[in-house]
Amino acid sequence: VPPSIKRFGCMTSVPWLTLIGMDAGGFASLSAEACAAVRAASVIMGPPRHLSVLPELPARKINWPAPFDAGLDDLLARRGSPVTVLVSGDPFWFGAGTQIVRHLDRSEWCALPGRSCFSLAASALGWAIDSSSAFGLHAAPFSRLRPHLCPGRRCLVTVRDGAAVPALAAYLAETGFGESQLTVLESLGSSDQIITTLRADDSISNVFHHPLMVGIDVAGSGQTLPQAAGLSDDWFDHDGQITKAPVRALTLSALAPRPGQHLWDLGAGSGSVSIEWLLSGPAMQATAVEQHPDRAARIQANATRLGVDWLQLVQTDNLAALDGLARPDAVFIGGGLRDQLLDRLWQTIPAGTRLVANAVTIETDRLLTSAHERLGGQLIRLELSQLQTIGRMRGWQAGYPITQWAAIR
Repeated sequence: VPPSIKRFGCMTSVPWLTLIGMDAGGFASLSAEACAAVRAASVIMGPPRHLSVLPELPARKINWPAPFDAGLDDLLARRGSPVTVLVSGDPFWFGAGTQIVRHLDRSEWCALPGRSCFSLAASALGWAIDSSSAFGLHAAPFSRLRPHLCPGRRCLVTVRDGAAVPALAAYLAETGFGESQLTVLESLGSSDQIITTLRADDSISNVFHHPLMVGIDVAGSGQTLPQAAGLSDDWFDHDGQITKAPVRALTLSALAPRPGQHLWDLGAGSGSVSIEWLLSGPAMQATAVEQHPDRAARIQANATRLGVDWLQLVQTDNLAALDGLARPDAVFIGGGLRDQLLDRLWQTIPAGTRLVANAVTIETDRLLTSAHERLGGQLIRLELSQLQTIGRMRGWQAGYPITQWAAIR
């Protein structure tokens, strides 16, 4: 094997950690390879419900404690000694495997995945996985669904426990999608499997038992979140400090979001630019900087309501925030524009970073004109008018002209 090629796996090396995925079918549902690994194990860690269905074995069984990180500390303390860890379903599809192996070198572990809850749910419902949306909401807010709520869409969702089912139904009803059909799937893959179908706006008195999945066949008259940049301003709670929809669309075009990239939104106001940046793809990252407490609270509320609750919010002055932020791929200055900030940014951000700034006042317009002369980039003037009533007739009312500077460091 050439030195540049590394081979890993349970059959090609002897890692100290073996991850085994198990569904509600228990030990009997494991593959022959996984059964053999469990029987050969000297130490087995896992949640009590997994350990309780194992046959009599010589291995020492250790309950994975709560919170999850406590079990991770216990596992890492055993680093180098053979350990088998039981996790639910497929360890790397909304599973615990991802959190475990990020602390390890690739040569230290191997994985034997089980049947994922999503595969089991799709098989029970007859839904195509490739055209259904999958969400792990056992530790995330239901609002993660918001960008995906559209009549005709199908979603497969993990939830925390049985009490989360009526809460999920209430969320769908509140957003105007109470006609959605919910299929609650308990103990998937086991002989005790139960499937219950109901509408989100039904009065739910059922007691559902964990582990479970919910299939959502979305229906209703709720507003569907558009996928084009420049959402209507009424999607955002704001105090007037918002980059208006047409300007926001042009701003996002200049920022040019690319998969997995990180945006700094400086002087974020309502957070509209950073929120739309995050809505452009599931791997996007953004940090909103806003020093006013009321606006910061609105940003967080807007982000959560629109399904991008992972937006990082820093409540401080733009300049004060710069040293503590993770490396950006793009920067937008929506408020607090001044020459000291521009100079510091140009010295701080890495080469290749896209920088976009909008100006409304004469003073900030001069700053951007000067920056363009010194640093290059593109300078454009945006002048927008709206139709307004004038007595019994109508006419165009011009808004403040906006100067936009876009440059690459």
